[in-house]
Order: sequence, then C-alpha cells, then structure tokens
Amino acid sequence: MSHGTLYIVSAPSGAGKTSLVRALLAQLDGIQVSVSHTTRMMRPGEVDGLNYHFVDVATFERMVERGDFFEYAQVFDNYYGTSRPAVQALLAAGQDVILEIDWQGARQVREQMPDAVSVFVLPPSREALHERLSRRGTDDAATIDRRMRDAISEMSHFDEYEHVIVNDDFDAARNQLVGLVLAERSRLERVRDRQGPLIQALLSRVEGVE
Repeated sequence: MSHGTLYIVSAPSGAGKTSLVRALLAQLDGIQVSVSHTTRMMRPGEVDGLNYHFVDVATFERMVERGDFFEYAQVFDNYYGTSRPAVQALLAAGQDVILEIDWQGARQVREQMPDAVSVFVLPPSREALHERLSRRGTDDAATIDRRMRDAISEMSHFDEYEHVIVNDDFDAARNQLVGLVLAERSRLERVRDRQGPLIQALLSRVEGVE
C-alpha cells in the first residue's frame, strides 16, 4: 500500500517559508500542508479547517490527554498543535504532508517519525530579514526588534535539519524545494512503495520470453 512522506519545514518569521510552500503546492500534486489546531481567536478572513482548526482550551486539553498531537506548544496565551490522526490518515492514503512548525515542534515529531524529511529555510542576511519584517508595516520598532531576536534564536537550530535552503532568489529557492520533494519520491524504497504493481508487472516472466 502506498505511503506518503512527511516533510517538516521550519524557518524564522520573515524568511519566506509560507510563500515557498505555497509555490510548491501550486507546482506539485499529491502533497498538502497539515492544518494545525489552535485555541486563538479566528481572525478576519480566516476559515475554520482551512487556516486552522479553531477549538477552545478545554477541547485542546482533552486532545493532549488523549495523545492526539504529534507536537503542541503554547505561544503567548494560545496553544497550537499538529493532529496525529489527521496526519497519519493522509500519509496512509499515499499523500505527502508538510508540517510548518518551529524547531521545538520538529524535535518532537522527529522522535516519533524518524523517517520525516526536515528542511530549514534561511534568509540571505540579517539585513534582508529585518527589511522583510519591517515591510509588513504592522509592527512598531520594539516588536520588530523582538521578532529579530526570536528569529536569530530560531536560526541557531538550522543544523538539526537534513536540508537547508537559503531564500535569496525566490525562484531558485522554490526550485530547490520542488527538486527536493521530487528526489525523495524517486528514492528506491519510495518507488517500491508507490509503484509496486508497476514493478511487479515489468519484472514478471512472460510466457515464451527468457
């Protein structure tokens, strides 16, 4: 039975991770992003089940007690978590799945799914990262400084990942990410898994042919 591949993609805020993943999804079939659960309030324009699964704290805590999360964390006053049953169902159906999570969540997932493919996205420089964070126009200087400190802390864990992509030229970074997924799909064990009937048909003996 075909089994999908789990991808972990992490990056500091402003590195362009979300844009790269969206571009990957637009180019390749058979891969999707896992939708996380959160206890934060829904923002204007967001859709439950598309951006997040929005639940109350009591529901989230019950899910934690049942072991329903691959990983979860509290960020300020809100909880975020990756549903184990949802991800496992997609993988079992042959779907590749991307988890967009931080380094702490990545550690938790790798302990449970050592075959997961991990990718870290870096900005080309601190200056470029600061410019990207400032360009949003929604944060004051103090908030941007805090985000920069958080980003530097996040980036210090880049060497815990198998693959690192520097997002300097967006098209080049996108091609790297797409190429990475295509290369993973061509691994011998994955081809055997996904193309078992084809391989069997190609190698089966045909009457009268030696």
